[in-house]
Order: sequence, then C-alpha cells, then structure tokens
Amino acid sequence: MTLFLEPPQWLEVEQGRLYYDPQFMLSEETNGLFLHLLDQLPWEQRAIKIYGRSILQPRQHVLCGTHAYRYSGITLEPLPWPERVLPIKKRVESIASQSFNTALINLYRYGQDHMGWHSDNEKSLGNTPVIASISLGASRRFVLRHKHTKQKLEYILEDGALLIMSGDMQAHWQHCIPKTTKVLQPRINLTFRSVIG
Repeated sequence: MTLFLEPPQWLEVEQGRLYYDPQFMLSEETNGLFLHLLDQLPWEQRAIKIYGRSILQPRQHVLCGTHAYRYSGITLEPLPWPERVLPIKKRVESIASQSFNTALINLYRYGQDHMGWHSDNEKSLGNTPVIASISLGASRRFVLRHKHTKQKLEYILEDGALLIMSGDMQAHWQHCIPKTTKVLQPRINLTFRSVIG
C-alpha cells in the first residue's frame, strides 16, 4: 500500500498561524550549506541581559542582511548575505508572503546549547512579525506554549525543515529549544525576519 503525505500547509492555531514543511530542503542541499556556513561564518557568543543579569547565551550566532537587530540589551550589526542563502531566502519569502531583510543564524553546537522560553516581539519587528526558521544538521525539539491557556505544540525540527510563525503568534505564544543530553551533533538554524527602520 502506498502512503501519500499531505502537502505542507498553513495551520490555524489559537491566536496565530503556523506553517511546517519537514522536507523543505533535501539532504543534497542541506549538507553543503551546513558545512559552508559552519566553516565560513564568524560565529560569536555574547552576553545578554535577562531580569537585570548578564548571562552568556547558550549558543553562537551571526546576523546577516541589511538591518541591525536589537534584543535583550545587545545590538547585532549585520554581515552581508551569504550568496548561498539568497535563493533559499527567496523560496521562503514566496511561502511566507513576506520579504525578509535579516537572518539571525544560530549555531547549537550540541544538545546543551539551547534557547529558553521567549517571544520574538521586539518593537523593531512590528506588531505581527513573521519569523521563518530553516533547520540544518541535528534534529531538535521545538516547543510552543500559549501565554494564557498554556496549550503546547511540539515539532521535531529535522535537517531541511522549515517552520514559519505568523499572525499574532509572537503576541500570544512563546517558544523554546530545550536542552537535551541525547544530541551530540551540531545544528544551524536560519531565522529570517524583517526589521523595521
């Protein structure tokens, strides 16, 4: 018996919209891009302010694009777009119906690198920001939690997966990448966004 997978589509959730395609990019695309970004980008790890305390972010990152991005007490200045990222950005923009001028590219070196609960709700992203994330390398859990109802949604972001958060997601939901002892390999994710001003 042949099983047919439903094509990726937008999902309406409580006070938000999600799009998930676990195979947006094929392995022959992701392998080369992963190694290129890992080797060529000047990764850095910076301290951010949380509740008045300065802590080192548990991951590394680089900002690419045309606009600076400010969050948690730091300002990231962008590097030029890597040429290999531009055609992928264009594909994502066609699905998101949104143009993106920056990508915060994160490197999770192993399972202990993580992202705590947060919303991408900085004023510089506008009232209803669209955030598109492409995963490369190791699979990681991605958990969403509604701020009031506490409803949770969970995805396994595998190599080549695309997840887009749209609508009022950032106003009403938080998301995180939890720690894990099971993952020993690195993951890169490109989070496309549009910074205003």
